[in-house]
Formats: sequence, structure tokens, C-alpha cells
Amino acid sequence: MRILVVEDDLETAAYLKTSLAGTVQAVDCAHDGSAGWQLAQSGDYDLLVVDRMLPYIDGVSLVRQLRAEGKQTPVLMLSALGECDARVEGLEAGVDDYLGKPFALSELKARIGALARRLPALDANARLSVADLQLDRRTREASRAQQPIELQPREFRLLEYLMKQAGKVVTRAMLLEHVWEFHFDPQTSVVETHISRLRAKIDRGYAVPLLHTIRGTGYCLRAPD
Repeated sequence: MRILVVEDDLETAAYLKTSLAGTVQAVDCAHDGSAGWQLAQSGDYDLLVVDRMLPYIDGVSLVRQLRAEGKQTPVLMLSALGECDARVEGLEAGVDDYLGKPFALSELKARIGALARRLPALDANARLSVADLQLDRRTREASRAQQPIELQPREFRLLEYLMKQAGKVVTRAMLLEHVWEFHFDPQTSVVETHISRLRAKIDRGYAVPLLHTIRGTGYCLRAPD
């Protein structure tokens, strides 16, 4: 399960990320409504935890925009506003559940669990395929030509992102942001190193390569013509 936390209080966001990291697959954070909307647009998340009061785009407007775009990702809204009218506004905008601040971590986890149980047993996007390369997001298994591929967690996220963007060129900056959560260039070879390792795992020993370097631009995972 992948969760996006949209919370402008840095301490609260860090606390939520640390507290949830041991119980879900991945937790990403955005610290304002605009950044949260952009990440949520990717459609990679199983659940959103959204603070109501956010800079640039408030939580209710963020949810309303996502629903207008057809995104049905469940949303748990955090709010210090306890008034009935405020809760009703959020629910009418498309919020699935509300949790008032301050909250107990046990209740937060219970509400996340309740929303997770509403998710379809088989997500239409749970299994990704590019030619004979397969990746199952729920079991975290990968294979090519029915041969298992052992991936480290970061390699899994890298392959997952490349497969979601199959046929498209992705830049180094895009990979740093979506796979490493860097919104700046750390001036290291981390992307190149992981691409090299991943290419060795999915292409070595096969006549037709799937992962291509687009010189001067980035990378592309694509099925053969």
C-alpha cells in the first residue's frame, strides 16, 4: 500500500511518515496543496492523508479537483476544525473519512486500515506488463519470460515508475523526484548506478533489450516494435 501524506507542518509530516513506514509499502510527503495535487495526479497512491488547512490549495479544494479529474483514490482528511459544517463540506467534496487533530496514532492506523479494506481485491493497475516483463505491485514480484527477478526496494520503485511510463522518455530529474523523492539534483550518480543495475537484471541474457538510454535526455522502457 502506498500512501501520500499532504501536510504543511514539517514535524507532523515527518512523524506520520516515520510512524506509517513500518506498516505500509511506501509513504511520500508533500508540504503544500499544490505539490500534493501534482503528486496525487500521478495515480500511484492507494490512499491520501490530507490536512485541511494547506498553503496554495487547501485540502478540500485539492480533493474537489482530484474528484473532478476522475481520481477516486480514498482520502482521509486531518483537521483541527471540528464543526459539523466543515466536515460536511469536506465529505461533499469527496473526502472519505475525517480525523480531528490532535489524534491518536492508533486511531489513524485503524482508519487507514478501514479505508484500505474498501479497496478492490484486484486493482486494475496491480499488475504491470511491458512485453514479457511483468511486475506485481501487490506481491512485489517481478519476472521476465516467467523467470523471477530479485529486486531491492529502490530497484522495485524504479522499475515500477519506468513501467508506468512505458513508451515515454523519463528524465533524470523525473526519476530523482518520483523514485528518490529529491526535489533537487544531489549531484551524484545514484540514478545512473541504479539504472545500470536494473538493466543488468531485466535485459542481460535476453536478445531484445527493453530499457534504453536516450542520449542527452533520459531513459525509456519500451516493448520492441
